[in-house]
Amino acid sequence: MPVTPAQQAEIDAQRSEPRQTLRAVSEGMERHLYLARPVLDHGFVRVIDYMGDDAAICQAARVSYGKGTKSVSNDAGLIRYLMRHWHSTPFEMCEVKFHVKLPVFVARQWIRHRTANVNEYSARYSILDREFYIPRAQDLAAQSVVNNQGRGEVLGAEEAARVLEYLKGDAARCYDHYEEMIGQDGQQGLARELARMNLPANIYTQWYWKVDLHNLFHFLRLRADAHAQYEIRVYAEAICEMVKDWVPAAYGAFEDYRMGGATLSGKALDCVRRMLKGEEVTQETSGMSKGEWREFEGVLEG
Repeated sequence: MPVTPAQQAEIDAQRSEPRQTLRAVSEGMERHLYLARPVLDHGFVRVIDYMGDDAAICQAARVSYGKGTKSVSNDAGLIRYLMRHWHSTPFEMCEVKFHVKLPVFVARQWIRHRTANVNEYSARYSILDREFYIPRAQDLAAQSVVNNQGRGEVLGAEEAARVLEYLKGDAARCYDHYEEMIGQDGQQGLARELARMNLPANIYTQWYWKVDLHNLFHFLRLRADAHAQYEIRVYAEAICEMVKDWVPAAYGAFEDYRMGGATLSGKALDCVRRMLKGEEVTQETSGMSKGEWREFEGVLEG
């Protein structure tokens, strides 16, 4: 169950009480505010609060007051300039706070992005719910033979069924023992901070994650990429849909220059110039290693 009845009641109450404000409001983000977007089998991501919009980015860049310009096209052009030239501080003027429910092993990947404020559900004080991430059969794949961090071919039906039985059975047994250790019906059991160590990494946790737009874009560039692990990528893709409505001009520039663009080394740029002059360039004459050349060819071929 992604959202508990109590959480849904809280969401309904928050959505039913609109408030007047003098601060900048993004109509696109207002539509997402408080709503939980389901991710994976029991997870979700939702916006709890936000600050700023596209105009706030431009205002900071110009160090001015008010809207700074009457032309939306001028603002969009300025934002594209800032993104193109890797300016960061204007984008840091926008912030957003998410409430995320996610498997622990995904959280351990996520927390590597240290440029955010995080407050996680504590299993020292509270009892974790019996909720585990169990992949779909089509998401179970063998270890890649070319990438130590990635997946290869999807498992066959028989092998996938065996793996799913292991995942479900092990998770259930671990939680049964967890409940026994912490004690039931008033019995004094093992301290929760100790009992939790027996729980598997696919159990769900929750946190509030607050980040500025500059660092959020960095997170999305890595985690919404096609090469990112599926289980964190689907969270990033859900966040992308929210950010697109929050700061459409900034997100458009981000899609163009970061997600859809490429960075070339000095050697690679020199090869492009030589190619434009009609010269035939090979890996041997490029000055690049075989790995660099493969990546360069990948960029040129799309």
